[in-house]
Amino acid sequence: MQWIKIGLQMFTAFGPAWVEEVAGQGFKIFLDLKLHDIPNTVARAVDSLVPLPIGMLTLHAAGGREMMAAAQQRARPDLLLLGVTVLTSMDEAGLAEIGVNASPAAQVERLARVAIAAGLGGLVCSPLEIAALRRVSPTVKLVTPGIRFAGEAAKGGDDQKRVLTPAEAAAAGASYLVVGRPILQAADRAAAAQLITRSLVA
Repeated sequence: MQWIKIGLQMFTAFGPAWVEEVAGQGFKIFLDLKLHDIPNTVARAVDSLVPLPIGMLTLHAAGGREMMAAAQQRARPDLLLLGVTVLTSMDEAGLAEIGVNASPAAQVERLARVAIAAGLGGLVCSPLEIAALRRVSPTVKLVTPGIRFAGEAAKGGDDQKRVLTPAEAAAAGASYLVVGRPILQAADRAAAAQLITRSLVA
């Protein structure tokens, strides 16, 4: 069974009914809402989402251990909560602007440890941090956006700053790859998806 990611833009445009419709077509749903609020609010948001046919749900690890633990307590046993560490659009300069005087790699590891301590079973990180997080936990599920074809990010016009190719991310130990624009912006989307699949089994 294949996974489909429904993100914030699509969810706010079409709502829970769209989740039901896509799931009804036989897909597993990764709901990428990146919840971030006080613990009680996030816990109640999870309450409202768990009746939906979703298999993964994101929340910001920056919300802290208490927030993530409250969310985990409300999740179904079969719902994997993913702590988003540092967005793949952020680099060291971007972190410094918001008062985080650490490299992306160091901040990812710090937030990952908090998320794991809160009981989360998965993390979202850039592919560049996979190897370090595998040393933190060999069993935590790692979901990695920032997937690009070789040379693609260097073309410009892309807000993703920390990227690898599909094969590189898989070899590093990613559990799931999130692939959007390399397929959506391709002239032949089916061919682009097939190219990614072939690169993973080569």
